[in-house]
Amino acid sequence: MKPTRAAQKPIELCDTVAHTPDAPPASSPQDPRAVKSGEALRGALLALLERKSLDQLTIREITAEAGVHYATFFRHHQTKEALLDHVAADQIHRLVELTMPVLDTIDSQAAFAALCSYVNDHRKLWTALLTGGAAGVMRAELLRVSKQIAADRAPKSSWLPVGLGVICTVSLIVETLSWWLTQPPEEIPVDQMARILHRLIDAATA
Repeated sequence: MKPTRAAQKPIELCDTVAHTPDAPPASSPQDPRAVKSGEALRGALLALLERKSLDQLTIREITAEAGVHYATFFRHHQTKEALLDHVAADQIHRLVELTMPVLDTIDSQAAFAALCSYVNDHRKLWTALLTGGAAGVMRAELLRVSKQIAADRAPKSSWLPVGLGVICTVSLIVETLSWWLTQPPEEIPVDQMARILHRLIDAATA
């Protein structure tokens, strides 16, 4: 005899596994409600990462911060790490905007200062992005976007081709920032880190 609906075991959701619960079909990306809830989830993660590490966060905390239903989360992402990857894509473009002026000789010190200030102002977020589970994806995507931008730059009369210069510069910046973020915040202030990066890049590309 087929069990009645009341006798069937209810579906339980938890924060520790990736799953897609039985739910109405996800809305299209253009659906205003889907766009709004997606933005709310990304904003919630950014806000929470300023207070906690990703490991300490639960999906329930993220949805509560975002003001969306728990099941709605899984219409956008399977895990909190997948949400972090989405946030990383937005942040990569911001970091690239700050990184590319470093490749110019004009006022590069100011570019380093802006870069370090931005990372320091969002220290917990960038610690999660550069030293956490999204680090590999972050580095690869940052390099890909930087190389695309560099392809539009006119070659300079230098021994170092622009494309290779981007690879060296981005790799050095990412690894140096990753190291900086593992140090106590007060140990190396922003202005000192900017000077260190400036001298490292100069030495590597001189």
